[in-house]
Amino acid sequence: MRLLSWTRAAAVAWEAGKPLSIEEVEVAPPQAMEVRVKILFTSLCHTDVYFWEAKGQTPVFPRIFGHEAGGIIESVGEGVTDVAPGDHVLPVFTGECKECAHCKSAESNMCDLLRINTDRGVMIADGKSRFSINGKPIYHFVGTSTFSEYTVMHVGCVAKINPQAPLDKVCVLSCGISTGLGASINVAKPPKGSTVAVFGLGAVGLAAAEGARIAGASRIIGVDLNPSRFEEARKFGCTEFVNPKDHNKPVQEVLAEMTNGGVDRSVECTGNINAMIQAFECVHDGWGVAVLVGVPHKDAEFKTHPMNFLNERTLKGTFFGNYKPRTDLPNVVELYMKKELEVEKFITHSVPFAEINKAFDLMAKGEGIRCIIRMEN
Repeated sequence: MRLLSWTRAAAVAWEAGKPLSIEEVEVAPPQAMEVRVKILFTSLCHTDVYFWEAKGQTPVFPRIFGHEAGGIIESVGEGVTDVAPGDHVLPVFTGECKECAHCKSAESNMCDLLRINTDRGVMIADGKSRFSINGKPIYHFVGTSTFSEYTVMHVGCVAKINPQAPLDKVCVLSCGISTGLGASINVAKPPKGSTVAVFGLGAVGLAAAEGARIAGASRIIGVDLNPSRFEEARKFGCTEFVNPKDHNKPVQEVLAEMTNGGVDRSVECTGNINAMIQAFECVHDGWGVAVLVGVPHKDAEFKTHPMNFLNERTLKGTFFGNYKPRTDLPNVVELYMKKELEVEKFITHSVPFAEINKAFDLMAKGEGIRCIIRMEN
């Protein structure tokens, strides 16, 4: 059967920082190793806002943003065997080809072929966009572009999940929540009864706290400059809080005094280089592990004394919580289905697709954690 292009609604960003416009966009059929997905629910992540504002990166416009979502496979291109029409999937901003050295390694999730590329606005196969208006291309974003009723992706960027899982809930697992969760569970690996410090209590930091809670940490110390976040963070397992502005000494010293020499694990979720250094220097010598999650400024430099390493502190980085998207995300969804992971508390707002700009306004005001955008009212 020959697949056809469809005209469907999408929220198009025509230029940096300007409200998105709901447009009728032609969505081409999937080519070899591609799938076309009907998006049912999507959410707004800070990464969408960052590249929509186009501050400090290469601007690519007009563009369809969006990368945290849940949907159903509508059609598949040649060579696709892992998924079929009707399958429920989570689109993912980074992929898993299952063929490269990274995908074959048990220690990496950084696929050579499908690793995140924020500058690329076209498909890998032919260098063309699958979106257009009156014949003019509308560019993709991180291989997903979920602010559209239908989108086309490489099959390696969709994770097939349990069809019983509610897509309006588990859609948030396709980016930030899994990143923070995995940073704790897969990388920091706090022992039961341990003490964990989480730097930054945004969505990713709260997910890191949730991961520490699931792992069995007994003390979870939230570190943030905004005290209004502290009460919300209690829902995610935080037991104590530190606001660096409340102290006249470096926060790593404050944490060391609170914990008899330092925390067992720390997870940094701000991208601020000073917080990264503090997160490393606050862990206990001998066994402390610090995990960096936030993305720093391109010119940032990490400076610490080499003795911190010689004293057997460990510094690690993580990408997407070390989850392999196609292999591991279905299991994260199952944690939710077994009620071992609470997703609902991350979702604080919901708006219809026609009001997608309201989600941007809420994030700009710092209100809530995640806003779900309902594609069908």
